[in-house]
Amino acid sequence: MKALLIIDVQNDFLPGGSLAVAGGDAILPVINRISDRFDLVVASQDWHPPGHKSFASNHAGRQVFEEIDLHGLAQTLWPDHCVQASQGAEFSPQLDMCPVEAIFRKGTDREIDSYSAFHDNGHRKSTGLADYLRGKDIDSVYLTGLAGDICVYFTALDALAEGFSTTIITDGCKPFDESDFNHKLTELKSRGLKVVTSAELEQTLPST
Repeated sequence: MKALLIIDVQNDFLPGGSLAVAGGDAILPVINRISDRFDLVVASQDWHPPGHKSFASNHAGRQVFEEIDLHGLAQTLWPDHCVQASQGAEFSPQLDMCPVEAIFRKGTDREIDSYSAFHDNGHRKSTGLADYLRGKDIDSVYLTGLAGDICVYFTALDALAEGFSTTIITDGCKPFDESDFNHKLTELKSRGLKVVTSAELEQTLPST
């Protein structure tokens, strides 16, 4: 059984958002086109409380994209983004949410960031996604979303560690840094990751 994971396709990560991925909106038609080829579709949603410690605005004298130590973990300081109940936290209105069966919110603890859809950055708490997928008899996950080199990457890393066959749909993702993303794909492939384009996927997975 195969699941499509849609990672953080939210307004703040799209052009015009506070932490926009350049060209991020190009993945929307790709995701919409392929979502009917999976047994299950789920989405993750960055859902930060106001005053989240990953925001540079909560650290006097610090600048956006500086790195600090936050409770023993390296933490990049971000612009305020995906604040709970804000317009920026909403999914893109151009994303077809009808196939999405469940939404897993992450980054809800003010004291720790959460890039992966499976765990926070310290692996201190689970989102429950792995158990949910197993409960649905899922053994293979396919990843799309934003940003490819951060939240998609860390979700893929955890998916592999959880024992799922893991595939990234390359044109269904968009990174902040293309070179960094390619480097991370190489690393993930050494751990068993598979990569496909949406066109290749459509040749092998029939519509349900």
